[in-house]
Amino acid sequence: QVQLVESGGGLVQPGGSLRLSCAASGFFFNYYAMSWYRQAPGQERELVAAITRAGGTTYADSVKGRFTISRDNAKNTVYLQMNSLKPDDTAVYYCNTQIRAYDYWGQGTQVTVSS
Repeated sequence: QVQLVESGGGLVQPGGSLRLSCAASGFFFNYYAMSWYRQAPGQERELVAAITRAGGTTYADSVKGRFTISRDNAKNTVYLQMNSLKPDDTAVYYCNTQIRAYDYWGQGTQVTVSS
């Protein structure tokens, strides 16, 4: 079955960096777009970044120029490099893919930006 497992979250100071990873299995990874979402306490889940199977990328305005999404099809893994982190980036980050109109989610990884 489809599995998405995130890792790489943690506590970081403002201005710091983290790299999140999402290991995918149970489907033909190369064929599908992948996305990162985040959800802060009391807020709705929001799209952070997405990458098509061809490598095209889109970003939320709030992270443009600071975050980079990438994928390694040989490793069935999608990454989110996060630089210049701000307290407003604090959230649980989720990996997502959509297969035949059904959304699959990982368990999430907590990112906390605080001094």
